Amino acid sequence: MNRNRIWLLLSSSFFLLLLIIGMLFLWVDPIAPSNQTAKTEPEEENIEEVIDQVQEKDQEEIENEEDHNLSENIKNAVENTVGLFLRNDYKIVAIGDSLTQGVGDNANNDGYVGRIEDTFSNEDYRVDIDNFGKRGNRSDQLLKRLEDEEIRESIEEADMVLLTIGANDIMNVVKNNFMNLNEEPFAIERTAYEQRLREIFDTIFALNPDTEIYLIGFFNPFEGYFEDIDELDQILTNWNNTGRRLTLQYAQAHFVPTNDLFQIEDVSLLADDNFHPNATGYTLIAERTLTYIRPTIEAAREQSDESVTGEE
Repeated sequence: MNRNRIWLLLSSSFFLLLLIIGMLFLWVDPIAPSNQTAKTEPEEENIEEVIDQVQEKDQEEIENEEDHNLSENIKNAVENTVGLFLRNDYKIVAIGDSLTQGVGDNANNDGYVGRIEDTFSNEDYRVDIDNFGKRGNRSDQLLKRLEDEEIRESIEEADMVLLTIGANDIMNVVKNNFMNLNEEPFAIERTAYEQRLREIFDTIFALNPDTEIYLIGFFNPFEGYFEDIDELDQILTNWNNTGRRLTLQYAQAHFVPTNDLFQIEDVSLLADDNFHPNATGYTLIAERTLTYIRPTIEAAREQSDESVTGEE
């Protein structure tokens, strides 16, 4: 009798443990936190707090990254297996910061990259996109990530590279000079950013001399906080011009402007943190980027079709 009672107790405990584990799997969404933002109002006095919140969220994402390694490895294995059957796809690598990752996209559609992928899928284009966006990345950190073997192998196979980088470099200057914002520290950092950006371009072209790089420009995320400081607009313009001029030095590099898109009045384009784009903002970035990259992809598609016809 006692033995039966003990067995019943152990069975009940084991069932309860399984039930708790099952509920945890249902409640926990391992993907959602990566694109979350801190909700704030655009008031000048809390700009430093907002920057801290954004950077804390970035750090939290980095610390939680190891928790998702197993699921990411499984996902990558599946994608690599599928890739064996899609050798003729047009390959795009998207790399950079939170804009590439899609942080702030309340539609959970992977930002502008996801919208580009959906557009080509709906048009029956065989376009394969690897997304290496990482929130919080500065240009120096991206340079370090270009040593990663998975990223290097992906770039080696890429027909096109989409790049967003530099916004966190600017944010760092704002945070470090919050009490005395002037153009000098931005100009000093811009020079260093230009050198790092050149190294990023050179590294990508060394890995793949035939690829095309599209550098996506900045918009001004500080406009809601410092509407009366005209210098910030000029600072953003100077940084954008630095990237634009650098692309002109490479035959296969191109600049995609976005700042004008975020000057539309009476339309909400930013996420709750007032830094990252929301779903509408990402849609505008995607449409602008498509305008620039579509001719290149269509030309490649026509060339591929002609090759297939010639073989027949």
